Amino acid sequence: MLLLGVISCLFVHSSSVAIGQYEGSFTVKQFIFYILGFLVMYGVTILDIEQLKKFGWPFYGLIVGLTVGLIFAPENIARAVNGAKAWYQIPFIGTIQPSEFLKFAFLIVVSKVIVAHQAKFTRPSYLADFKLLVKIALIVVPPVLVVYEQPDTGMVMLYMAMLLPMIFFSGIQTKLLVAFTAVPAVIVSALVILYVKFNNFFTEMILAKLSDHQVSRIYGWLHPYEYMDSSFQSRQGFIAIGSGQMTGRGYLNNEVYIPEKHTDYIFSTIAEEVGFIGGAFVIALLFFVIYRIVLITVQARDPFMTLMGAGISSLLAFQITQNIGMTLGLLPVTGVTLPFLSYGGSSLLSNFMLMGIVMVIHNSYNGYMFTSMQQEDLNE
Repeated sequence: MLLLGVISCLFVHSSSVAIGQYEGSFTVKQFIFYILGFLVMYGVTILDIEQLKKFGWPFYGLIVGLTVGLIFAPENIARAVNGAKAWYQIPFIGTIQPSEFLKFAFLIVVSKVIVAHQAKFTRPSYLADFKLLVKIALIVVPPVLVVYEQPDTGMVMLYMAMLLPMIFFSGIQTKLLVAFTAVPAVIVSALVILYVKFNNFFTEMILAKLSDHQVSRIYGWLHPYEYMDSSFQSRQGFIAIGSGQMTGRGYLNNEVYIPEKHTDYIFSTIAEEVGFIGGAFVIALLFFVIYRIVLITVQARDPFMTLMGAGISSLLAFQITQNIGMTLGLLPVTGVTLPFLSYGGSSLLSNFMLMGIVMVIHNSYNGYMFTSMQQEDLNE
């Protein structure tokens, strides 16, 4: 994490000042965010599992309230940025994005609901499993719809990437799980067929339901050289990455202009300046973090901790893949940041909160293993 922090500050600075896109550098703010992130992670780490469970519902209520409050907040408190009303403007602090912290709230509350449901319904049944899915939907769907309307499709995708593996490990019966996963698979397949075989129908009936911003991003991804305006970021991203070649142009020598290069497109700066070798090293470092999370989760003996670890590792893996994929033009642009590297306080702090949970899982080994062995001895 310290190494990622150093890399982040270096390339946030380079993205800010190299081509004169901004008057100053965002490095100092990013450094402060990192210090606050480590403090927040430590604050979460000192909690035990039971305290974390008690903290879940109040935090969920607070963040959902703040998310819904954006709808009614006046412009001087929550103004729209690039067509999205997703941030509160706080004097002397900056902006806060409540939807980022919904990840932390969903993780704890949904895990708690799943574990409580498993304890109550010890005998598997389709009705009990269906009730569990309804409970999760009631928790997740209302705030997710609010986030989608902001609009922030990328954040909704992150929620789904985190929650789906948690549902998979919830113990619901295989047939119901297959049915649950088959629905989105059928929908995606149908959309692909409609786009390829019945393009006019797809355009008039499907794309017409989306916002102009979402439609432009989809067409900019599918036809980058026909829709030059909407694909500008994507085209510039893979031009920057390609120009770095094997070893890069050198630090502070990025020349390809990309709007908001220090946030969503930070990887393009890294690849442009340190090339394929540097970009591959950063990717390996990010996935080493995920590898450690998986190892820690596998050793957990409590289902509550296992569910949270699965959600965190899946979330980060999807977010890394989506961000780097969109900079390469392989995936549509969604506004998803690169974890621990992109500039942004809310994203960084929320991810450090998740890492705090990982530390709680790790710190719980001895206590839970001792309790488990003691209980087995008593049973004998």
